[in-house]
Amino acid sequence: MNLEYFIAKRLITAKDYKSSISAPIINIAIAAIAIGMIMMIVSVATGIGLQNKIREKIAAFNGHIIISNYDNNQSEITLSPISKNQDFYPNFNSVPGIDHIQAIASKAGIIRTETAFEGIIFKGVGKDYQWGNIKEYIVSGKLPDFSKNVTQEVVISQFLANRLSLKVGDSFNTFFIKEEQNKLPNVRRFKIVGIFNSGFQQFDATYIIGDIRHIQKINKWAPSQIGAFEVFVKDFNTIKEVGDQVYKKTSSTLDSKTIIEKYSYIFEWLQLFDFNIIVILVVMILVATINMVVALLVLILERTQMIGILKSLGANNWSVRKIFLYNAFYLIVRGLFWGNLIGISLLLIQQHFGVIKLNPENYYVNQAPVYLNLGYILALNLLTIVICTLVLLIPSYIITKISPVKALRFD
Repeated sequence: MNLEYFIAKRLITAKDYKSSISAPIINIAIAAIAIGMIMMIVSVATGIGLQNKIREKIAAFNGHIIISNYDNNQSEITLSPISKNQDFYPNFNSVPGIDHIQAIASKAGIIRTETAFEGIIFKGVGKDYQWGNIKEYIVSGKLPDFSKNVTQEVVISQFLANRLSLKVGDSFNTFFIKEEQNKLPNVRRFKIVGIFNSGFQQFDATYIIGDIRHIQKINKWAPSQIGAFEVFVKDFNTIKEVGDQVYKKTSSTLDSKTIIEKYSYIFEWLQLFDFNIIVILVVMILVATINMVVALLVLILERTQMIGILKSLGANNWSVRKIFLYNAFYLIVRGLFWGNLIGISLLLIQQHFGVIKLNPENYYVNQAPVYLNLGYILALNLLTIVICTLVLLIPSYIITKISPVKALRFD
């Protein structure tokens, strides 16, 4: 049997251990580690969760890469059409890592009801549109079917529906201004079959989604003419590399831009979360380590006579140090246990019940999203154990300075 472990275990389970002078300090150290782990798990889970959710929402309404005419770079609406007959459509096989590509077009319009009106962007989509990307945001109704004839079915945001006092099943007129001056606008009557709520105010306050053939008819385009292509990648982490390849593989008359470039201000803001997470991790580990150092020093001072007896019996310095390191390791693991239990429980509550709400105008989501992954939780625990154990080697060095003669006389 490991002698050092045996002695450390006896010290931990001893009755006088819980009633000793060091007990309150030890409990504080355990609490500090537990609170630190809770803060680290929650900060990483919510930080990564928020980043992922915002990325998903932007991609759901834009794709990961947008291919369009150079004329359309700074505009949310289609200014000039491009041909759908491209080598990369409908399958972008020349670039690995692409999951899907779809054709879209957009046109500005005004929704007019009996009581209100709102400026909108009508996003036209076709048979190739991947509805699964926005399906989770549908709060009522169903998805429209564009597989057959031209349909008046559209999906509208809950934000616009509330402002216009509309609901599923209602119809409304939309006016599209003609490019020619002194011409009456084109009027289209649409029927709401679904209402979505992404929580992304920039999209919810602007877009309605309908049949692309309406835009083609209004603009007098051929059936093969569209506004842009939306490209989805399999792994978001490769979006820059895939975006560069897409740019090289497309015609010189077309431009391609990733959503990171298009919405650079949002992604720059998201990068701040990485810095905040690192700061929280460093502070929490530092606090936990300081508390453990104090607890270990108190344990050593409290057991000075025991150290003298062990040394007088022939135990070397490293052997005695290991006893207290085992003891400290037990306290660290105990603190981590409670920290993980409470931290993961809080995240599960937030994930299933959405207790913490956020303002979508500031955070682009209605509630704090959670990203639960066993890998990063294990990594945080391992990081805390390794750093605390290594740092505790320093205060345990005080044991080498304790003389057996003086220790036995210590009172």
